[in-house]
Amino acid sequence: MDDQAPGLAQDLHPLVRRVLAPNPSAFTYSGTQTYLVGRGEVAVVDPGPELEEHVAAILAATEGERIVALLCTHTHRDHSPATRALKAATGAPIIGCAPLALEDDGPRADAAFDVDYAPDRVLADGELLTGAGWTIEAVATPGHTSNHLCFALREADALFTGDHVMGWSTTVISPPDGDMAAYMESLEKLMARDDRTYYPAHGEPVDNPRRFVRGLAGHRKQREGQILRLLREEGRAIPAMVEKMYVGVDPRLHPAAGRSVLAHLIDLEARGIVARDGEQWRLAA
Repeated sequence: MDDQAPGLAQDLHPLVRRVLAPNPSAFTYSGTQTYLVGRGEVAVVDPGPELEEHVAAILAATEGERIVALLCTHTHRDHSPATRALKAATGAPIIGCAPLALEDDGPRADAAFDVDYAPDRVLADGELLTGAGWTIEAVATPGHTSNHLCFALREADALFTGDHVMGWSTTVISPPDGDMAAYMESLEKLMARDDRTYYPAHGEPVDNPRRFVRGLAGHRKQREGQILRLLREEGRAIPAMVEKMYVGVDPRLHPAAGRSVLAHLIDLEARGIVARDGEQWRLAA
């Protein structure tokens, strides 16, 4: 993504452009990518954070066109807040995921929920949105958040994957709303589709989606296996597991990794495989 500069629209497909928000971090990679779908009549996918320069960049990229929909995959603060300024500027409706505002004790400041998100229309799984030359289908993919949607662009055999599938890193699953079992089921759902390209909110496009998703699912199963091997040795608290499991990973990411370990443990607990004693986890008797 070295050739992508914040604020500049980049063509990826005759129907798809992307605009990078200037919000890079250890959790957002180069920043949140906003996608512009269509020509003339445009849908904006994941409008992004509430940054004046990013909103201005989206409006500049669509000058002479009409924004007809503001689509949100989910309501973390690096994805949905720009809907308000864009709606005020264009009159376009806010469409997509359901509102969700929970107290999350996770470590990601950018992942706090956008409590002011107010959609004009919530899309159900399989529901369609159409514009001039494009058709978008909502694909429910809970896991990263319970309200997460992907959006399939039928004319391009493409899927806008939000944070469910990212092009640079694995997705953080942070309880209480993040759910590992739901995330794995959503990966299986994507495996059954025939999309040719994924456009994630963070990272480069994915050109071999099925293989990529198989890798993501395999990685999660590997992490589960690591947890079980550690607990066979002795009961452990999550920080001790993270230290063993994430050797070489940026320490700034360890708290987020701990959230995904917790999500695995909650899933294993629900399946009767592990149990907890306070902060300590062990294999179930």
